[in-house]
Amino acid sequence: MLNMSVHPDKPLAAESKKPKKQSNTLEILKRLFKNKLAVMGLVIFIIYVLVAILAPLLTPYDFAEFNPSGKNQGPSLAHLFGTDDFGRDILTRLFYGTRYSLGLGIGASFIGLFVGVILGCIAGYFGGVAEELIMRFCDLMQAIPSTLLAIVVSMVLGVGYVNTIIAIGIGRIPLNCRMIRAQFLGQRKLEYVEAAHATNCSKLKLIFVHILPNAVSPLIVTTTMGIGGCIMIAAGLSFINLGVQPPTPEWGAMITAGKEFIRLYPYQILLPGIFMAVFVLAVNLLGDGLRDAMDPKLKT
Repeated sequence: MLNMSVHPDKPLAAESKKPKKQSNTLEILKRLFKNKLAVMGLVIFIIYVLVAILAPLLTPYDFAEFNPSGKNQGPSLAHLFGTDDFGRDILTRLFYGTRYSLGLGIGASFIGLFVGVILGCIAGYFGGVAEELIMRFCDLMQAIPSTLLAIVVSMVLGVGYVNTIIAIGIGRIPLNCRMIRAQFLGQRKLEYVEAAHATNCSKLKLIFVHILPNAVSPLIVTTTMGIGGCIMIAAGLSFINLGVQPPTPEWGAMITAGKEFIRLYPYQILLPGIFMAVFVLAVNLLGDGLRDAMDPKLKT
């Protein structure tokens, strides 16, 4: 007769194999990498970053070196993308321009993110008079189109690379502020916040250590997609001579310089435009993928 008893110290195999719970970050990454368009956007973004870092190794030319005898040359083996009206190699300027354009987009997005998060945390957690003042400030800023606001700030601060970053970054503040405030309004009523209050947790620790990490997901998406928008606004400012000034090889400044020769040498304006359009498309695809990956409705 078979012995069907089970030793008390040896649990059943089915019971011992409990499914391991994956981290939320790992689940988001898995969903992101299933999105082919998002992966394509990420790959293109990484390529641009590598070009920005390795620019001196990718070309033998100096982006600011004048060569009057070689100006306005078409694409050739010596200059794959041709030269501009000062004889400067366009491909070299595009490579170095990746540094300036990415730095501008990321810098402006960071300014809007940093200030917006601080104001949004104050408004969402404390409420009252502080919330009213901050929200009315955001209403006032959002009543002005972002490009027009950047123009006004650029006229006040003056032209230049750093001033352009500040001017565009200021326009990103209200969106981030409203978004983080909305997240705080939902988070501050949850049980873990009440438990932190019960343990006499300091307000700064509660805001920045407990609540903010749970409220920051939507900002990752908007900030990623906002990088491309900041670069586009910078190009618009350069077009009206209120943005980055020559000889800085920023993409928008290169397009502005090439508009004088669009009929005779169209490549001088088309190539920087294509470089910028591909990058903006890439960050938008990546941002859409992140939004879908972070959507709670997709969790199983």
